[in-house]
Amino acid sequence: MTDTVLQGYRKSIDNIDAALVHLLAERFKVTQAVGRYKAESGLPPADGAREERQISRLRQLAEDAELDPEFSEKFLRFIIDEVIRHHQRLRG
Repeated sequence: MTDTVLQGYRKSIDNIDAALVHLLAERFKVTQAVGRYKAESGLPPADGAREERQISRLRQLAEDAELDPEFSEKFLRFIIDEVIRHHQRLRG
């Protein structure tokens, strides 16, 4: 590989990383709104049934995209745990 080729790959990776950060920021804006709604409505911060459905759905999406479903689940679990932590904080 030439430096030019490597730089091109790295530029693509940098662009993808930036997109991921922006997507996560948008996702957390929505989950913050959900957390406020749950707190105001007296709903629990976590919904285990929904979490399991989401994990199952995203594992299938990962398989379809040829991404390791175990990695996908760990990544999603990390996000879910962070969202629940935010929801618990909003609930006070």
